[in-house]
Parts: sequence; structure tokens; C-alpha cells
Amino acid sequence: MNRINNRATLAAVLLGCFMCQAGLGCGYIFGALLKHIVAEFEWSRAAFSLSAAPLLLAMGGGQVLVGQMVERAGARAVLSSAVLLLGGSLMLFSTVQNLWQFYLYTAMFGLALAGCGDVAVGAVTSRWVSSNRGLALAFVYVGSNAGGALVPILADQLAAAYSWREAVWWIGIGATAIILPFALFAVRDRPLDSPDTDIDLAGGEATAGNPTSVDATGGVDLPEALRTPAFWIFAWVLFSFYFYYLAVNQHLVAYLGDIGYDDARAAAGLGLAVALGVGSKLAVGLLADRLPARSVLLANFALITLASLLLLGAAHPAMLLAFLLTHGVATAAENVVVPMALIDCFGQQHLARIYGALMFTLFPAGVLGSWLAGSIFDLSGSYTLAFALFATLNGFALAALTRLRPAPVL
Repeated sequence: MNRINNRATLAAVLLGCFMCQAGLGCGYIFGALLKHIVAEFEWSRAAFSLSAAPLLLAMGGGQVLVGQMVERAGARAVLSSAVLLLGGSLMLFSTVQNLWQFYLYTAMFGLALAGCGDVAVGAVTSRWVSSNRGLALAFVYVGSNAGGALVPILADQLAAAYSWREAVWWIGIGATAIILPFALFAVRDRPLDSPDTDIDLAGGEATAGNPTSVDATGGVDLPEALRTPAFWIFAWVLFSFYFYYLAVNQHLVAYLGDIGYDDARAAAGLGLAVALGVGSKLAVGLLADRLPARSVLLANFALITLASLLLLGAAHPAMLLAFLLTHGVATAAENVVVPMALIDCFGQQHLARIYGALMFTLFPAGVLGSWLAGSIFDLSGSYTLAFALFATLNGFALAALTRLRPAPVL
């Protein structure tokens, strides 16, 4: 009976985490609606792109707060509050009348995304699963791809049939109604002082798998991590990734429209890239359970660098398809292999705090990347220089990862 209960509990927790991650898919909504919003208010794309500043300041600072609150109040409280804020902020967007309101509601939306995001979900999943942890993280992180594949297409269809205001209103209501019950009733925190046996994905109790030496000692806390080269390598790598990734999310649909694709096909292209992450995350989760996490992370960022190079030639249909395939696979895999590599370097116990601190790179990276892309387009009528900068930074990040080593256990 205990084995059956353990299986049911684990299934509920992972499903709840999956659904909360699906809320992150709402973050793709404004890339799909960029042209609709800019046309109504006659804003420049650079002005629109500056919404990344309040969004990512709230997300970056919010991730630090989330890391603290998950350890103090529990993931269920954090995730439930975040889902309510997510739906509320989207509904508020439908009332926007000027730029400052758009920026204000964007900050609220960013805080909600931080609460639904990788830190809270990754921490609770890692506590419940040690054996096959990579596969478990992959499963729950697929939620963002499921949501992200659907939201741009749904937003474009609603905006075309009604208006962009109706689109954000109904997506906000739908997200809250669907996700909140899972956050309230499925997510459950597992105390750190619970018995050492782990619940395997196949059910019942399992051995502890192959924990690292850092895991065995209880892990490295945030103040210790800040004094290691590994922490700052992760910080630079995540900065480069978000500089590229978030700018592409915001500008890709508009770019595809600029080179001749209609809005529906452009939104479908973004949706395809996001949907590809489903298989990618599951595959990389299996690999991370069998190969050294740092090796998988290095291979992942080699693909990200390749994707950013392919983006330079995306005006050609074959290169565009190659970019969408590579970008979709590589960027989705990132949020599975990064927490696995963090656990490998620092241990699991303080993952939420360390990951939360590293996620503050979202703010400077996302603001600069998205704003520079919009500004370069406004000045030159082209994204070429911005795309070249993305490829360069990703190349430097790949080089930095070759120097990554586990934190010393003190």
C-alpha cells in the first residue's frame, strides 16, 4: 500500500509541477501580439522592447525571492500565488491605454512568471526524485513548451478574430482556471528531513541513485557558491543565453513577417520551435541521467551557438527551417541541463537559493538583448547586426563552459 501511495503522490506532484510550468508559456504572448500592439499605439519597436526592462527586473529579482520563499513557505504557496498573479496581470493588459501602464503590468507579469518558473518547480521536483532526476525535471519542464506552443497560435487567432485586448483577457482567464487547481491540490512539498529513500519514477521506493560528492555532504550554500569560479561561469553562460533567447522570443514573429511570412505562419513558426522542446527535454533528461551533467550542458550550448549562427541566414527557407529545429531543441534542453549541472557542482539542498540568484541575470541580459535588437532594427531596418551579436556572445559562453569544474566541498 505504501508503494502505491508513493506512486500516486509522485504522479500528482509531477503533474502539478508540469501544469504550473505551462503558465510560463504565456510569456510568448507578446511576441505574437507585437505588431498588433505597436500598430494601435504607434510605438516604435524599441519602445515596445523596453517592456523587457520591468518584465525581467521583476523576473530576475522575483527568482531570488522565490528561491528564499520556497525554502521558507513551500512551493505550493509560491506557485498558487504566482498563478493568480499571472491571470490577473494578463487581464489588466486588456485595459492598457499608454506606455507606462504597459510597463507596469509587464512588471506584474514578470513577477508571476518568476513564481511559476524553473526555480520553484525544479526545487520541488529535485526533492521528490533522485533516481532518474533528469527525466523527472524534463517532464515537468515540458509544461512550458506545451503552453508556449499553444499560446502564440491562440493569441494570434483571437487577435485576428477579435482584438489583441480580447486575446490577453481570455488567455488570462483560461490560464488561471486551468492551472490554479493543480497548484493548490497537486503540488506537495517533501521535507528535507524525510527518510533517505527516494521515490523512483517507476513507483515505490528506490535507491538514491548516483549522488555526487557534493550531494553526499549536504551541498554548498549560496555564500560559499558565490566564492567559486563555477558560480560566475554559470552567471556568464546564463547572461549570454538570455540575451539571445529572450530577444528572439520577442522579435522572431515580427522578423518573419518582415521577410514575407504572414502573421499566422510567423506565429506558427515560433510555436513549432517551442513545440520541438517537448521531445528535446525528455531526450536530454534521459542523457543527463546517464552522462555527466557538465558534458551534456556543454553539448547543449554547442547547439545553441549553432542555432544563433543559423539565424543569420534565416531569410532563406532552408536555413530558417534548420534554425527553428536547432533553436527549438537546444533552448528547450537548457532549462533541464542547467539545474542538473548546478546540482552536480553545488549539490541539491540549496538549489533553489543558488538557481534563484543566478536567474537575476535575466534582467540585464533580457533588457539589453531585446532593446538592442529593436533599436538596431529601428536604425537600420534589419536585425542582421543583432543576430551577429547573439552568435558572438553564445560562442564566448561555450568557451567558458569548457572551464567549468565542481565547487570544492568545504
